[in-house]
Amino acid sequence: MKRLPRLRGRKPKEFRRTNSPSANLHHFENALYSNGIRLIAGIDEAGRGPLAGPVVAAAVILPRDCHLEGLRDSKKLTPKRRDHFYDEIFKVALAYGVGVIEPDEIDSINILRASLKAMKIAVEGLKVLPEYLLIDGMQRIDHYIPQFPIKGGDDRSHSIAAASVIAKVTRDRMMCEMERRYPGFSFSKHKGYGTKMHYEEIAKYGPLAIHRRTFLKNIFF
Repeated sequence: MKRLPRLRGRKPKEFRRTNSPSANLHHFENALYSNGIRLIAGIDEAGRGPLAGPVVAAAVILPRDCHLEGLRDSKKLTPKRRDHFYDEIFKVALAYGVGVIEPDEIDSINILRASLKAMKIAVEGLKVLPEYLLIDGMQRIDHYIPQFPIKGGDDRSHSIAAASVIAKVTRDRMMCEMERRYPGFSFSKHKGYGTKMHYEEIAKYGPLAIHRRTFLKNIFF
């Protein structure tokens, strides 16, 4: 098995100067590169808040010299720009992985654990072993690879922003497919989130198998 780099789980001292959002999306990656790390995976998830559908995570390893101009948190991009970056990321990525946790398991283990599990699955789906993980949020995942959680990381790290796009576009397309399966629901519009339209659809047709019962129990049960 490939030996991991010398950091052994410690964060580079350069990370300590990043308590506020950085205008340089390569700051964390550059700090790792300067410490001898070569393969960095950015990790993010989409779908923690919706009433329906899965939570989807992505892990992406970009080349060191990669710079996708305009890439940022997927939620701050238009659908057209997200689709553009989705295609570009797949063209240049050294590796990518996706993890999906379905609604019944979300209900069983709770959304936080489901999100972290999806992230772990995404990392394990990478065909190239990363030397370090940059994770959006404040939680570590259950994995031996050295890692660093970054609050708001999808708008502070180039690698995490790439993972954010892959996770969101993947999930959005899954929800559009759900609309074809359940024609009474406008999943292509609300993506399963708790909008007025979605609540009205649930009230009219009732909950579906893809609804998260734990999210609905105080509303409809």
